[in-house]
Amino acid sequence: MNFMGFRRSNGKFGTRNHVLIMPTVVCANQVARMIARNVPGTTWFEHTQGCSQLSPDAAQTARTLIGHGAHPNVYGVVIVGLGCEVVRAQSVTEEVKKLCPDKPVHCLVIQDAGGTIKAIAEGAQAAQKMMQAASLCARTPIDVSELILGTECGGSDAGSGISANPALGVTSDLLIDAGGSVILAETTELIGAEHLIAARAVNPEVAQKCYDVIEHCENEIKRLGVDLRGGNPCPGNIAGGLTTIEEKSLGCVYKGGTKPLQAVIDYAMPVTQKGLVWMDTPGNDIEQLTGMVAGGCQIVAFTTGRGTPTGSPIVPTIKIASNTDIYDRMADNMDMNAGTIITGEATVQEVGKSLFEEMAKVASGKLTKAELLGHNEFAINRIGPTL
Repeated sequence: MNFMGFRRSNGKFGTRNHVLIMPTVVCANQVARMIARNVPGTTWFEHTQGCSQLSPDAAQTARTLIGHGAHPNVYGVVIVGLGCEVVRAQSVTEEVKKLCPDKPVHCLVIQDAGGTIKAIAEGAQAAQKMMQAASLCARTPIDVSELILGTECGGSDAGSGISANPALGVTSDLLIDAGGSVILAETTELIGAEHLIAARAVNPEVAQKCYDVIEHCENEIKRLGVDLRGGNPCPGNIAGGLTTIEEKSLGCVYKGGTKPLQAVIDYAMPVTQKGLVWMDTPGNDIEQLTGMVAGGCQIVAFTTGRGTPTGSPIVPTIKIASNTDIYDRMADNMDMNAGTIITGEATVQEVGKSLFEEMAKVASGKLTKAELLGHNEFAINRIGPTL
């Protein structure tokens, strides 16, 4: 199966052709926002990281930003820094250029530019040139085997594990059979189901990594001396019929289908393997989504039973409702209805195949509800304290 995408000079391809305005530090958020507002059609995001961070967090922040700037869904990027932060715009720019030598990249440092107004003018001029060049790009046929699908479930309910998530698992299997890659994430929401995914590991080392990341997650929770319940499952999950994290995990793991697990990778690390990959992310929707996008997924399938309107600033996010009530009640946010599985109108296989076909349409340019509404949520997972 082919879809229509944007081939990049480094061999990657994108499902979108964005010009991204990207702040490297919280202090640059306002300038990035104003540049985007002055150049219609650009996209941007804001975050609270980039300064006063210890080295593990600074490295993770930089890796996440580089992954977004170098992403094949991004034609060009204006990288905006303040000038005195830990995660420097100059360094991020250098790394993006290494990964994408021909990508248009403009580095803007507010202190060097002479302040907010001058920085906005400089950034807007650079972004406008990129937008003009991006408008000349044409989609070309791309084999579906080059897709990396990010999978996510947020605002889950008791129906997620019997309708939307198993259907997404069918989609995952179809893509892997076609030669593509799938990211399974949300480590918090795999607690209690790690043995199921570890049993599918391609070798003992990958299997052991499954147990290691779960143990680390559990130890961090114990170290804080808090009860996981109430944070995950959250109040909405509990109101929707989920009672324990193990119950939630047994539904979450279905998203990854049935194929062998090829690797377990850290947060925001590039996905280089074909097949199923587990990325060690938190269960938080926005932090997970941001990590998977930084890892290179060009499209996301996001199941929900309570209703989550989240979307990425650069990657189309397909929303799949696990029940018909939420599909009807939040029609402006939901792209597909897996509630038909519960009512007996469709099978898991049928909905999974329909989602696979929808994925190809979205990859070819069909806009998702999150895109139409302008959702651009972005958050980087934090490891330690801010200094």
